[in-house]
Amino acid sequence: MPLAPPRLLPWRLRPGWPLSVALLGFPLWWILGLANVMLLLVNVPMAMTLWRRRGTLVAPSGFGAWLFFLVWVVLGVLVLWADAPLAEPGGGFSRLLVYGYRLAWYLSFTIVLLYIGNMSERELPSGAIGRLLGYMFIVTTIGGLVGSFFPSIQLTSPVEMVLPHGLTSNSFIRDIVHPKVAEIEAILGFEQSRPMAPFAYANTWGAAYAFFLPYFLLTWIVRARLRRRVFGVIVLAASLWPVVYSLNRGLWGALGAIGLFGVLKLLQVGGPRVIAWTAGMAAVGAIVVALSPLPGLVQDRLDNPHSNNRRALLAEETTRSALIGSPLVGFGSTRNVQGDLGQVSGGDKVGCKACGSPPLGTQGHVWLLIFANGIVGTIAFCAFFTIRFLRHWRDRGAYSLAGCCVLISCTLFMITYDMVEVPLYTVMIAVALMWRARRDADGVRTPQARVRALTAEAAQ
Repeated sequence: MPLAPPRLLPWRLRPGWPLSVALLGFPLWWILGLANVMLLLVNVPMAMTLWRRRGTLVAPSGFGAWLFFLVWVVLGVLVLWADAPLAEPGGGFSRLLVYGYRLAWYLSFTIVLLYIGNMSERELPSGAIGRLLGYMFIVTTIGGLVGSFFPSIQLTSPVEMVLPHGLTSNSFIRDIVHPKVAEIEAILGFEQSRPMAPFAYANTWGAAYAFFLPYFLLTWIVRARLRRRVFGVIVLAASLWPVVYSLNRGLWGALGAIGLFGVLKLLQVGGPRVIAWTAGMAAVGAIVVALSPLPGLVQDRLDNPHSNNRRALLAEETTRSALIGSPLVGFGSTRNVQGDLGQVSGGDKVGCKACGSPPLGTQGHVWLLIFANGIVGTIAFCAFFTIRFLRHWRDRGAYSLAGCCVLISCTLFMITYDMVEVPLYTVMIAVALMWRARRDADGVRTPQARVRALTAEAAQ
């Protein structure tokens, strides 16, 4: 008598559980000082899943450009200790740690892209991923409100307690393991809090807000029942406070750009009812903005450029150093500036973090690419995301629209934001959802689905 097939264990983990662990527990991981580390760790089980399916893996168009970029990043280790023009000579072991940290993130971006893209809709529904990203918008909003009203809160995380003082005294590592809810700056002549919880930097908070917003609108308002929709509207309204008072020009610009793109796409694909609804919402939004403090704050922010000179000079010095010293490969990682950027920033001062000279290759991901990976690496990186946007910008699906909004925001943020860690991780999730939605809309089966279909036919 043949034995019955074994039953699935009741506690067997469902596909997508690594994302749930990392994102649902993100506030806890942040308090523990493990938020970024956890996003890296959950890529191990994802990679194991990909390895088991290695014979049937598929990749999106343009993926070759991304693989070429990864190879170029790896080559950067060969020039890691080369002296760069305009930078301090020499360098210790910490340079390898920073390089390895960024390389680990680039590999994690690759893994999460392939992991989601090679899961079928039945295995890992797009709606489930969208709800996770929508939940992260709520977490971002709560962190923004806490940072706005209680900006002095800081925590000593358990990870910070156990790390050697030599590591925690490093500003790069301290920012990762030391939870803070806000940065306090005097941009307009008086102290103003810029929310950052539950992330390491205020600009990361701004990028996260813009990247998570489309999925929150989709899963908590557009495709939600009445009670959930009412809650979503309340959260959205509450989130506007930290957005307005964060004085985050990059976030303001990104929201304007994706709002315009979203309206144009809805007018393009919608019927009379959608057009009327879109026009009404746009009118309401314009009235709310006009009556809010935002126009006055925008003008005050423009009248107080704060870091414009420093950013422009740093970008100029970064580009000049890379083009003179290593235009094709770059220098592998960032470098400390030699001097103080022509004394434009005034140099380091006690209590003035913005007065110091940031390292070459910071204050914008595009400058990191140019300095660390050269012109070739920069072109390969940008080519991949450009291909993905051009592939999907005409699509009518909700997740394609959301993903294109993320890529538009990413393009704007790259000039002024450092995007490694959570921001680019989210961008890769958005790209994977667009790719999968387009593939399913075209009726193209994944290799796994084709194998299962052939097996079923052979058994009949």
